[in-house]
Amino acid sequence: MKTVLITGVSRGLGLATARRLLADPENYRVVGTSRTLSDAYGELVEENEGRVEFLKSDLGDIDSIPALIGGVVDRHGPLWGLVNNAAIGTDGVLATMHQTDIQNVLTVNLMAPLVLVKYASRGMLAKRQGRIVSVSSIIASTGFHGLAAYAASKAGLEGMTRSLSRELGKRNITVNCVAPGYMETEMTKGLDVHKMASIRRRAPLGLAEPEDAAGAVAYLLGPEAGRLTGTVITVDGGSTA
Repeated sequence: MKTVLITGVSRGLGLATARRLLADPENYRVVGTSRTLSDAYGELVEENEGRVEFLKSDLGDIDSIPALIGGVVDRHGPLWGLVNNAAIGTDGVLATMHQTDIQNVLTVNLMAPLVLVKYASRGMLAKRQGRIVSVSSIIASTGFHGLAAYAASKAGLEGMTRSLSRELGKRNITVNCVAPGYMETEMTKGLDVHKMASIRRRAPLGLAEPEDAAGAVAYLLGPEAGRLTGTVITVDGGSTA
């Protein structure tokens, strides 16, 4: 059974990815982390005994990450896949944002994935196989008013992905990103209603659902993507076409 660690698993794309992997013939074991256990993910744990776990974690606490990865590896062996999905977004003009808010965004969205990969990749390197998928955003390349810190964190993820694909590729470890457009999730519910109306108008296919992006994540974790690395798959309903 291939073990995949998904961060930010309680809702949105993380939850959709967990559900998608459990339905996959590859027979994945899903270890999900988030700050709180949602009812929806709790139901997955109950319905899939032995295949689904939940670990409470706060990725703002970088020092806790080595033990998080170590515990999973001790129980299940080296990870097959790591999905860096957890993220926070603070909507506001940079000039008036509190510095602590900027730091929190960069810590959770960029520093935590770097450290997660640092420790998760060690077992992958020893086993000479693995998949690393980070969830970026179209904002990394398009930008958006009021999301400078968020955009910086996601652009950093894409730069990390390209460099690590070269660093880890010789050991049969692929490193890729999925860049969703705006989706109807908890994160976007806090955005200004007029801003969301503008976003919806730009997507000729309509805004992507979390399940759409989860399909891209599952593809990158699966056997068909064995020769795909260092790339970004965009799932945005055509917003950036």
